[in-house]
Amino acid sequence: MLTVFEIYPSIQGESTHAGRPCVFVRLAACDLRCSWCDTPYAFTGGQKMAVEDVLARVDALAVPLVELTGGEPLLQKEAIPLMAGLLDAGHEVLLETGGHISVAEVPTSVVRIVDVKCPGSGEAARMHWPNLDLLQPHDEVKFVLSDRADYDYARDVEARHGLAARVAAVLFSPVHGVLDPQALAAWILEDHLAVRLQLQLHKYIWTPETRGV
Repeated sequence: MLTVFEIYPSIQGESTHAGRPCVFVRLAACDLRCSWCDTPYAFTGGQKMAVEDVLARVDALAVPLVELTGGEPLLQKEAIPLMAGLLDAGHEVLLETGGHISVAEVPTSVVRIVDVKCPGSGEAARMHWPNLDLLQPHDEVKFVLSDRADYDYARDVEARHGLAARVAAVLFSPVHGVLDPQALAAWILEDHLAVRLQLQLHKYIWTPETRGV
């Protein structure tokens, strides 16, 4: 059984798939407490659902792209068969994960979006670094940045692991309302980084406080 917080269709707000219709399957619970977390409401609650019931709910929404998110989806072992079932049903599947749990068992066809926590999150020490060695060319790496120190950290991690040459995208995402995107753009241009500046599109279409979008 899975503990599911919500399932809903929306417009994908992040990653290289931003702007596409997408069904979000948000699993409940997370063992991280990032300072900038925008979904703390999913730390608790949710309803128990069998994998088959989740697949049926997603199928009824008739959207090809599906993202498994949280919370931290990999805390729940049934997330793996859920992703396999979504792939078998013909879906394109994205996984948003905090980076501190191994992605080794995630089906290889899933696009793994691994969030490398920077110091400003308060959770940088939790990173499971072997995850970066498991990434495939279609996967993506995200850094959420709250200040210049986070930017410098992310720049150094990207360079040390050669991420830009190994994955589909390296995403530098400013904490909404905290780090000025113009400042981040200037730093990226100054350092000639092969990364993608990412804004959370859904927070501009709706509001940062709107849920279920």
